[in-house]
Amino acid sequence: MSRGKYNAFEKLAILEEVSNGEIGFLAAAKKYEINKTTLMKWQRRYKMYGYEGLERRTHLQRYSAELKLRAVMDYLEGGLSQYQIIDKYKIASTRQLFNWINKYNGHSSLKAYKGEAKAMTKSRSTTWQERIEIVQYCLAHEHNYQKTAEHFQVSYQQVYQWVKKFGDGGQDALKDSRGRKKTPEELTEADQQKLKMKKMEYEIERLRAENAFLKKLEELERRRR
Repeated sequence: MSRGKYNAFEKLAILEEVSNGEIGFLAAAKKYEINKTTLMKWQRRYKMYGYEGLERRTHLQRYSAELKLRAVMDYLEGGLSQYQIIDKYKIASTRQLFNWINKYNGHSSLKAYKGEAKAMTKSRSTTWQERIEIVQYCLAHEHNYQKTAEHFQVSYQQVYQWVKKFGDGGQDALKDSRGRKKTPEELTEADQQKLKMKKMEYEIERLRAENAFLKKLEELERRRR
């Protein structure tokens, strides 16, 4: 039987045979005439999606442009392996991930399959103070990278990288280290005060949004009674 003719029930039976210790991984691949990589893929998809993950897909899975870009950035920054990334974002395969990476490296738009294009704003130069403010805004808006990028007219990947750097090393990690002859970036006391005020503004904005949501929720609950 060729590997393409195994249905979900048969795939599960093979995986259970391996997990119960009745047969080894390599022996199972040889016995059922399937590639070891294919067997590993079945195992991974079963862990992620259960029985449904073993069924043949008759349509393409849809991914948002934001998810694609976050997956690509995780790979390029080297913190996670390709298999960890596809597990994290529930991506169909490593081939799908590398397709997105190639598009990103070729400066192609990472479009969502629903048809909408999340066009990436072009990267621009920023000051240290701007980068701190951008990170504060993003954190106050629940890591909404797309909204932050549009608000400050910077690229999604810039916001993503700055938030990650800030999480790893605080404000100092956001300093621009390019160009050894450049005057070191410094913040005056007035700059620090402005950033504190901005942070408070974003926090107040977030609390107002939460309160508005809670009021709507309470109103809906009253109507149901």
